[in-house]
Amino acid sequence: MQSNWAEQHSQALREYLGKGLSYSEAARAINGRFNTSYTRNAAIGRAKRMGLSGAAQPDCPAKAKKPRQPNPGRLFKRRARLLKASRAREEVFARAAALKLRCVAIMPRHLSLIELEDGDCRYPYGGEAEGEPITFCGHPRREGSSYCVSHFHLTRGAGTASERTAGRVLLRLVEAA
Repeated sequence: MQSNWAEQHSQALREYLGKGLSYSEAARAINGRFNTSYTRNAAIGRAKRMGLSGAAQPDCPAKAKKPRQPNPGRLFKRRARLLKASRAREEVFARAAALKLRCVAIMPRHLSLIELEDGDCRYPYGGEAEGEPITFCGHPRREGSSYCVSHFHLTRGAGTASERTAGRVLLRLVEAA
């Protein structure tokens, strides 16, 4: 069996484990005796390869823990408390009413997706109700955008791109603190 442990180190490990020392105590003792740097895990691995069993666990009835029997009344109270807490959380996260963001300054052409041309605004209308068709604004697009000027400002908000990003970053920093 190939090993980087010297034979006298292995014999010392066998001796210390035979005396009832734990793996970490045996590794410390070997390190002190031979000026080595074996770890607890190294001692466990070597002992396993040598076929040694670990330090015997003391048979002390005072320290032995008996398995706890569940108390039905206690469990019922805990479940009721958890249920109450989860219901409170559900109420906090109730869905808010959807906002309808529509531009008053522009009258959409209500084009279907097939009718849209390359330069047409792709701001969607409809589709909230079951079976309601989705149409698009259809007015000329703003340069570098999928929307016309009115819808571009409606979706982007105020400020430059870096100002909008900075606002979100500051919000994240505040939330993290």
